[in-house]
Amino acid sequence: MGLRIGPTAVMVSLTVLMIGAIPQVNSDSAWLPPKIQSQNGVPFDKIICPDDLQLVMKKSDQSPACVKNTTVSLLLERGWGLQILSENVEISKSNSESFRGGNYEVTSREIKYSTNATGFLAMPVAGGNFPGIVMIHEWWGLNQNIKQMAEKLASYGYVVLAVDLYHGQVANTSEEAGRLIGAFDQNKATVTMQEASAYLKQHGSNKVGSVGWCFGGGQSLNFALNVGSDATVVYYGRPVFDKEKLSSISSPILGIYGREDKNIPVSDVVKFESELDDLGIDNEFHIYDEAGHAFANPSAKSYFKSQAQDAWSQTIAFLAKNLQS
Repeated sequence: MGLRIGPTAVMVSLTVLMIGAIPQVNSDSAWLPPKIQSQNGVPFDKIICPDDLQLVMKKSDQSPACVKNTTVSLLLERGWGLQILSENVEISKSNSESFRGGNYEVTSREIKYSTNATGFLAMPVAGGNFPGIVMIHEWWGLNQNIKQMAEKLASYGYVVLAVDLYHGQVANTSEEAGRLIGAFDQNKATVTMQEASAYLKQHGSNKVGSVGWCFGGGQSLNFALNVGSDATVVYYGRPVFDKEKLSSISSPILGIYGREDKNIPVSDVVKFESELDDLGIDNEFHIYDEAGHAFANPSAKSYFKSQAQDAWSQTIAFLAKNLQS
């Protein structure tokens, strides 16, 4: 399908977190090695790298490092590190304030849906069976913002299970989020999402899709790769280019990206779309002008209201087409 310009994804072997643009430095500015910056009290996600390098957290000792753009994906795929990009802001406002809801009245509650997994369940008050959606939180964890987004999406006629991949821990600052993501276990997360999908199917959902933002966008693609999805929504998640891995996907993918995203260039999104096209995987991509990373998060400085609202409308239409028809 053609790339759509208008008003995602994860390396299976590790966690990739994408939450905003990396701070850049002037070419004539003095640059300190990342470990020195950290020792001087600079928060991990605010550490500055030169223009041609990207910030990562070493998996071995969770120390910062600046690596070449041309090799970062290979290093991450080998499990050498975790990518943590600057968020610019600590979470405060509701992620759901700017997005319209549907016609269903919603009920919600915390649930324990397996021996080791808890989450937040939102569904229409009206009786009957509805499609299911596994929602995956940002690097902050399953906070109030994601719970409100689950309720908002459920109002369109879905049973939404927002999974908790941090098992009860929620970050309020980027430093806390960095520690949580440093301890993140991808294998356990995949099992947690498998159990969420099984729960939804056992309770009447004939179709189950997924949606996530930033870290959750990568996990949404991971859900399609390793669990199986009837519709996958990826908000600015890092693409996967491995055709052998991608060939396991048999459902449509919606990708939402910003043209000004410094961490996921448009060329990568185009390549991702091309790989999906070559495999015959139905896909739809929207790249928003002027928008950077995390543009759909109202609490971020990078928020673009009109683009975020259009992306939400595209998400609702995509899910309705693939889960409710």
